Amino acid sequence: MLRISRVPVKDIYVPTARKKTLHPETVRILAEDILENGMKTPIQVRHDGKRHILVEGLHRLEAAKWLGETEIDAYLVQAKRH
Repeated sequence: MLRISRVPVKDIYVPTARKKTLHPETVRILAEDILENGMKTPIQVRHDGKRHILVEGLHRLEAAKWLGETEIDAYLVQAKRH
């Protein structure tokens, strides 16, 4: 079972390829929903020994940044092995 951790927003690295999928309007709408209802689903990150790397939840992370949050709930997941 995954455990939720509080992760500093500034310590989360977003891979360049993931950044290209960002839609600013979606971030704005999501931020408004978070203000009204709170964050419903934590983001997913993995730790590479130095930093947290975003796996899932780019729009939720950006919405949290837009709202001025310094920490975000996250599931710490394992990297996929190929």
